Formats: sequence, C-alpha cells, structure tokens
Amino acid sequence: MRTKYFCVAWFVLHFLVIMSVSCRDTLRSVAEGPTILPRWSKDFSQKAEAIASVALGQDLVVSNPVRQVLATYLHVAGIESGYGYFAPNVPGTYKLTFELHYPDGRIEYARPQVSSTAAALRLTGLLDQIGRTKYDALKEILVKMLAQSVWREHRDVKTIRAEFGSISLPSLTEFQQGKRESYQTLYTYDFSLTQGP
Repeated sequence: MRTKYFCVAWFVLHFLVIMSVSCRDTLRSVAEGPTILPRWSKDFSQKAEAIASVALGQDLVVSNPVRQVLATYLHVAGIESGYGYFAPNVPGTYKLTFELHYPDGRIEYARPQVSSTAAALRLTGLLDQIGRTKYDALKEILVKMLAQSVWREHRDVKTIRAEFGSISLPSLTEFQQGKRESYQTLYTYDFSLTQGP
C-alpha cells in the first residue's frame, strides 16, 4: 500500500513539474514575442513566468542543492526541453553569422548549414537556447562548437569571428506603417582555429 501512495505522489509531482515547465515556456513566448494577444497579456505573462521560474528553483543560487537536484531531474527526465509550444514557420529570434578570415586577407561570411527542415528547426531551437542561457561560458562553448562545424567545411580559414545577435520583429501596427525587423548584435567571439593532428 505504501508503494502505491509513493507511486501516485511521484506521478503527481512529475506531472506538476511538466506543467510548470510547459507554462513557463509558453508564458516566456508570450512575454518576449509579438502575439495576437492584447498588450496587457505581455505584462501578465512576464510576472507569471517569473513565478513559474521560482517554482522550478531557477532563482536559487547555482550551488543550492535544491536547484541542482531539480535541474538534474529536469534534464535526466527530458522535461527541460521539448515542452514549449511554438507555431511552425515562425522565424527565429536569434541569428548567428561567422566571419571567416583567410591567411591571404580574404574575408567570407557563413551561417550554420543544415541538411533538412527538421535540422533547421533544431538549429533554431539551439540558437534560442543560446540566447536564453544566462551563463556566458556556456554560450561561448556552444557557439564554438558551431564554429568548428563551419571550420570543417573551410579548412584553410585562419580565424573565425562569430557574431550572435537578436532579431526584433515589429508589432502589427509598426509593420503596417512600414517598419521591418531590426537586428542587434549581442555577443561576438573570436576563435583562432589551428589544424591539429
């Protein structure tokens, strides 16, 4: 009988964690992006997303054991990613461009390449995750991994400068008045890639 109660309690806790992550991600999307919802919903979503983040222990210090246990459980169970809701064919809000510097002084520009629509969706999701990551060292590592994939296609490149930026879409009213998307550089990283054995 105790095992039955334990399993029911675990199921309820697991379900509540899934709902918290799902609500947090949905509220974040409403708070950050242009939607058809009224303007007051953006303010409400920002406050509600903050409450959901507190419930998931994300406002605790990184070294806090409760936060570490929750974060580990979210990642091991696969809850942390994949429960946000999105509409297909919505452009990404982040952009990554590589400036390739060759030994002869030539400069070319490249973007991360994908081989399928599914891979493009994953790349967009990865760029969103990089943009939302609060840890600068992790951002740099993720961008460096993408830079290494570009380097494999351009073996004679001497250095790569990665520019990570945010795309801001206009509101419906601004769009009707002729305003288009704007771009703001958030981070730049310089990588010196040497060919190893």
